[in-house]
Amino acid sequence: MEERWNQREILRYLGHRGQEIPENLDALIRSCEAELEQAAAPRALWREYPLQIRDQVLDLGCFRTESRNLERNLRDCERVLLFGATLGSGVDRLLERYKRLQMSRALVLQAASAAMLEAFCDRENEKIRQQYLEAGWYLRPRFSPGYGDFALECQVFLVAALELPKRIGVTLTDSLVMAPSKSVTAVVGVSRLPRDCTVQGCEACGQTDCLYRRETVAQGDT
Repeated sequence: MEERWNQREILRYLGHRGQEIPENLDALIRSCEAELEQAAAPRALWREYPLQIRDQVLDLGCFRTESRNLERNLRDCERVLLFGATLGSGVDRLLERYKRLQMSRALVLQAASAAMLEAFCDRENEKIRQQYLEAGWYLRPRFSPGYGDFALECQVFLVAALELPKRIGVTLTDSLVMAPSKSVTAVVGVSRLPRDCTVQGCEACGQTDCLYRRETVAQGDT
């Protein structure tokens, strides 16, 4: 079975800061992981578009925007991939059920499903990266609307360009909330030039006091 879980990420979403993990919490996390395995139906898709950057305006083929953070992430890129993924509506139903029955379990399920989605996106992106690498292209880290100064309103354009409602059942409310809730969109740069990229979502975001912020990992650390 593919590795879906990173317990450190689950604990980060729970606000853990390196304390000793109680035995009952460890057991609860593992139980929630097993239940999510049954409820989740992960799906992902992507489309490629040409990229042009002129006068601080990013033209991603299907929409234009201005974002210094995204521009930095896409430097030296000639193309972009628009990426979308979801864990499916079964996870939302599971979360809603435990919100009514057992809030402590619902909180752990929220954290575990967020970590599961992140791990799924990482695996899908690695498959795409290998495909492009064989053709001599290099991918930049995915960058989602809402990170840094990349406007959340751009979610509308990504959802439309990828036809997410029709293709994987993901919709967007008027308040820009995705449904199912454990869904994500992102932009991935494509370049002929290799570059060691450490710019991930948390590291690019200016909200340094966020409870769920990832710790920066130094090069060479694992």
